[in-house]
Amino acid sequence: MSAPSVLVYRSADGVDAYVRAVSSATPMEIVEIERLGVQGSFIKDLSKRMDVATSRFFTILGVPKATAEKKAAAGERVTGRGGQAAVGMIRLLGIAQAIADNSLAPEAKGFDAARWLGQWIERPQPALGGRKPADLIDTPTGVEVVARLLGSIESGAYQ
Repeated sequence: MSAPSVLVYRSADGVDAYVRAVSSATPMEIVEIERLGVQGSFIKDLSKRMDVATSRFFTILGVPKATAEKKAAAGERVTGRGGQAAVGMIRLLGIAQAIADNSLAPEAKGFDAARWLGQWIERPQPALGGRKPADLIDTPTGVEVVARLLGSIESGAYQ
């Protein structure tokens, strides 16, 4: 069984379009993406979009650099924990984009949520006991913790 065509990453459409498609996907579609993995080329493009060095991005996702580079060059998918961590990063970016889209603040117009997230995940957060969000993204529970933190930023409950 393959993922619905709307959820296949096409570099010509861009990272943001894919993030929006995945963010609005049904839970069953997300399960399918998690099972199939994420294209290596998408991971490289996402790291560029977030302005995070690809080698650092691979580390954040728990994917060996050689594996990720090989998969990207061969047009293959990154599966397993690394693929799931990439789906988690997509989810986090979707949350950040939604926060910007829902904001009434004038500075939210044209806000680059991807670049902001790329910087934010590398900053120690008091709510995470001084840990960086990037240090948690390689596990589903870590992604959930970071997602909750992003949600608390939007609601104003951030500490």
